Amino acid sequence: MKELLLKGNVILEDAILEDAVIRCVDGRIAAIEPYGPQHRDKELLDFSGRYLSPGFVDIHVHGGAGADYMDGTVEAVRRTNIAHARHGTTSIFPTTTTGSFAQLDAMVKACENVQASWTPADGARIAGIHFYGPYFAQDKVGIHAPEGRRDPVREEYEYFLGREIIKIATCASELPGSLEFFDHARERGCFITCGHSNACWDELEAAFAHGMRHVDHFWCAMSSVASLRKRFGTPMQAGMEQYVLANPGMSTEVIADGIHLSDDLLRFAFRLIGPGRTCLVTDSNRAMDMPPGQYRFGSEEDGSLVYSDGHSVRGEDGSLASSMHGMDRMVKTMARAIGTDLPAVIRMASLTPAELTGIAADVGSLAPGKRADIVVLSRDFEVERVLVGGEIAHPAQASPEPAA
Repeated sequence: MKELLLKGNVILEDAILEDAVIRCVDGRIAAIEPYGPQHRDKELLDFSGRYLSPGFVDIHVHGGAGADYMDGTVEAVRRTNIAHARHGTTSIFPTTTTGSFAQLDAMVKACENVQASWTPADGARIAGIHFYGPYFAQDKVGIHAPEGRRDPVREEYEYFLGREIIKIATCASELPGSLEFFDHARERGCFITCGHSNACWDELEAAFAHGMRHVDHFWCAMSSVASLRKRFGTPMQAGMEQYVLANPGMSTEVIADGIHLSDDLLRFAFRLIGPGRTCLVTDSNRAMDMPPGQYRFGSEEDGSLVYSDGHSVRGEDGSLASSMHGMDRMVKTMARAIGTDLPAVIRMASLTPAELTGIAADVGSLAPGKRADIVVLSRDFEVERVLVGGEIAHPAQASPEPAA
């Protein structure tokens, strides 16, 4: 039996238990208890004054540290996962973009290989793949390479969604064949999302009836009253924003890097949609943790050219090209924006995405029986230590002194 004890301010689902001890046994949480005399003769890792947070869960992420999942190699997958572990992510959903069948297939196979052979040295644990591209609306492709965009192809998506590792499936709701895609994804048990879409209310309502329950990065590459007026004329139409706000069965996500959305919009999402229906995601690309310069979004072979200034990544036309920051940045920005209720902010980065994707029995919160996926955060939300299954996720982190 391998026992590990950590002391600090434990962030629970709806409270912070100060000066508490997390007792881990064989990689799982055995108990969370107030620090007391019974712990004084025990060897424990003392993080007094710091937060002990559940490991973060990222359901929308493309790359980092110079690699992109669409590179389709084991090395790229491991490099990305190790980078995101440094930012507190312990469960990750590698996310596809537009591309050829062969590129998508290589990406899935590389992720399957890493998932099957995972050790803590590989960083964040792959909880599943987010099959995100290539079924985007032509007018909402964004920075994703338009050459790899297409309407749903039954033979193709049946092949990919038949892979056990695919857990999230995205399609623009207005595309021909989208409802059949949603039906198949629902049969396969996927969490179904609408992304890079210019869908109107009726198209979203039809998609909801076929299992769609989530829209990607709110206010980014999604339908709006203005975009739908260009598509339909008058009378003006309701789109994805209105549908999510009106339908409590829908969830969404925000990129809280301080660049995509203002603090006002983050507060709006927090107050009107709420932490139980809103995830923090990174949507990060290979420029994360890299110096300013030119990069490719998607496959290194033929992905779109993007440019990093060290703070944001943009396309040749100046438009934002996903994010270049980790989940710790999202947590820090969201906490600053709302000013209170840290457990709710942490929930958006951990328990809410875990619940939506069906992995909350194992991860997403600090509770007895769950995996010991733990992030040590300073008072300023800097990551000091990351444990996945009770093991250090990467060796570069300094160790605290054992408590006396």
